[in-house]
Amino acid sequence: REAGWHERGHRTWDCRTNVVVAAMAKDAKEQAKKAAKAVQKGGVRAKTLKKRTSVTFHRPRTLKHARDPKYPRTSAPTSKAMDEYSILKFPLTTEAAMKKIEDNNTLVFIVDARADKKKIKRAVMQMYDIQVMKVNTLIRPDGQKKAFVRLTPDYDALDVANKIGII
Repeated sequence: REAGWHERGHRTWDCRTNVVVAAMAKDAKEQAKKAAKAVQKGGVRAKTLKKRTSVTFHRPRTLKHARDPKYPRTSAPTSKAMDEYSILKFPLTTEAAMKKIEDNNTLVFIVDARADKKKIKRAVMQMYDIQVMKVNTLIRPDGQKKAFVRLTPDYDALDVANKIGII
């Protein structure tokens, strides 16, 4: 090349006459704007490859089908597990239970083994419209739970027993 000619990137110009210098300055401003825009946007990052830890290739299964059952998995919809009818099985009518009704104002029921005292109390109150003072429970040797339901003084256990049909 002759003296005075320089190469910069893809442009060649005569430095003595500064013919292309103004055009290059304009081009540099545009490039700077583009670079600033790319930095603000986040730019294009080079995709990094996932590190391979095994020499065997397992094809990824990416297709996910929507569930389309051919038959219901349960034969009937599940009902509420513990309502008052399933909590209270039946009242006891033994001589000892009758003595409790007469002397202690207490009703005796066989109840579901999973029912706790609060559920038993709520069930008796809902089914017979009576107020309950307290509930004592025990589990009999045959595995059934017995509940002693003490009524408030406002209610007479004999009257409630007659209404239920125990006596």
